[in-house]
Amino acid sequence: MDYEVLLDLVTELGYQLAISGAETFRVEESIVRILDAYRSEDSCLSDGQESFEKNASHREFGSLKAQAFSIPNCLIVSIRTPKGESLTRMRRVGFHGNDLDAVEHFSNLSRRICQEKPDIDTLNCWIEDTKKDHLTYCFPFLLLGSYLAAGGFCILFGGSFKDAFCSGICGLIITLVGCFLDRFRTNPFFWTILASFVMAIPAYAMGVWGIADNSDAVVIGALMLLVPGLLFTNAMRDIIYGDTNSGLNRIVQVFLTAVAIALGAGAAWNFTVSFLGASPLNTDPGYTYLIHAAACFIGCAGFSILFNIHGFGLLICCLGGMLSWTVYYFTTRSGISELTAYFLAAAFAAIYSETMARIRKFPTISYLVVSIFPMLPGAGVYYTMNYIVLGEMSLVAEQGLYTIAIAGLMAVAILLVSTVVRLYFYDRMKSDA
Repeated sequence: MDYEVLLDLVTELGYQLAISGAETFRVEESIVRILDAYRSEDSCLSDGQESFEKNASHREFGSLKAQAFSIPNCLIVSIRTPKGESLTRMRRVGFHGNDLDAVEHFSNLSRRICQEKPDIDTLNCWIEDTKKDHLTYCFPFLLLGSYLAAGGFCILFGGSFKDAFCSGICGLIITLVGCFLDRFRTNPFFWTILASFVMAIPAYAMGVWGIADNSDAVVIGALMLLVPGLLFTNAMRDIIYGDTNSGLNRIVQVFLTAVAIALGAGAAWNFTVSFLGASPLNTDPGYTYLIHAAACFIGCAGFSILFNIHGFGLLICCLGGMLSWTVYYFTTRSGISELTAYFLAAAFAAIYSETMARIRKFPTISYLVVSIFPMLPGAGVYYTMNYIVLGEMSLVAEQGLYTIAIAGLMAVAILLVSTVVRLYFYDRMKSDA
């Protein structure tokens, strides 16, 4: 066994998982399980080697012991070969994408490798084939996803059909700005500020000119494209599995993204008010549940495209988002407090995602990130920013704390459900053993 090449290939697989947006525990466990599988394969040695391994000291140092350490921007993998040599590889992980199709394919590949334990050349071919063969949407589909996501969520946040049309256009602006700046490897914090600023100016202008009924709803719907839903979800799941450093790192990134959104949209509001005046705010059009549910489904379909989810999984994700939002919708209208409704809806999203993941043998994150999206407090971030611009500091504190409370309760719900599920399956594994 060429352990140098094996380590390179397994590190590459872990890197592909990490850069596609996989959770920290998934990256580490995939690497360790593959190396452990080859460790058991390598233990089938010749008779002379087997007798040599009966020596206790050699058994201690002669195993192919694997260690993997992953944080959002770095991956370190180390093994100790049967000869006692220590080999280590380190890869820097750059900007994390939202490629959940790649997460599914590489997760499935890691399970296949553990089962079949191919030779080094075959393993290399499998990894290269997976990188080439996983599906990606073409640019026009990404634009379609942006339009559907922004327009659908605009209606959920109180916009009219006119507002949804305008918000979809603003969503296209965000995607075009992001694609342009990605060519120059622009810092994510800076491009979030610029994208929210460039998007918000026409949104407020359309409100002033009477093209849109509610410019706030237009802006909020489009800003949902910038809300770091995958980062937030991964942060919670990292904390569940004890990867506190990674979880806190991702939470800081979520906070910085929210600050960037606030800075960009706030600057755009000041700019348009100075030159065009303030746009009138019309009331919620009062659409029925069915219209809101359809808008939620369409918005989740848009985000499924942006997260590169394909096939039947896209339908499952959209259904999960719509059902989770339905739980929130009816609980708030039954007299239950809004915070409790967020908790129950997030818990339902987590249960739904865990169930679908085990039925279809795919990672939970593929379903959870979209199912939880309709409850993410994008409106809270926006209105907190708006109060800062207006200088209403008491309202800033009130709205900011309320937004944090929503995010915290959703995190607790995800933590609770995922912990119970993990304990249940861990107990089953022990019973089967």
